[in-house]
Amino acid sequence: MRYLAWTVVKLLIRRKFPTVEQISTGQLASWLASDRPPPILIDARQLEEYAVSHLPGASHGPTLATVQQSTIRPDAAIVVYCSVGYRSARLAQQLQAAGYAHVMNLEGSIFEWHNRGQPLVVNGEPTQAVHPYNRTWGMLLELPA
Repeated sequence: MRYLAWTVVKLLIRRKFPTVEQISTGQLASWLASDRPPPILIDARQLEEYAVSHLPGASHGPTLATVQQSTIRPDAAIVVYCSVGYRSARLAQQLQAAGYAHVMNLEGSIFEWHNRGQPLVVNGEPTQAVHPYNRTWGMLLELPA
C-alpha cells in the first residue's frame, strides 16, 4: 500500500510542477559521497519540523524570501526538500522563476531519505527521528524496527 501511495504522490508532484527537475534520494546520496562539490541543501519545511531532524549540512529555508536573503549564488546547484516533495517542488519552482539556474527537488524528500536509511541529524548529532508533518502523511514514514 505504501508503494502505491508513493507512486501517486510522486506522479502528482511531477504533474503539478513539470518544470522542476527531480533528483532521487539515491542520486543525491551518490552525489554527496562523490568528489564533486556538494549541492546546497535547503529544507523547505517549517522550523519545528527542521528542529526534529534534517539532512546533514542542510539550511532551513522555507520561503523564497529566506533563500534570497542568503548568499546563495544564482548559478549554484541547489537541492530543495520537505516532507514528501510538494512544498519543496513549489519552492524550487519559485527559485527557478527568480533566476536560480540549477534547482532540483529531492523526490520523496526527507521521508524517502529516511526510509532508505540515509543519515539525518539534529543539533549536529545523528538521529532517526523525523517530524511526520501530520498523521496522514506520516503513514509514508517507515518506522525503525
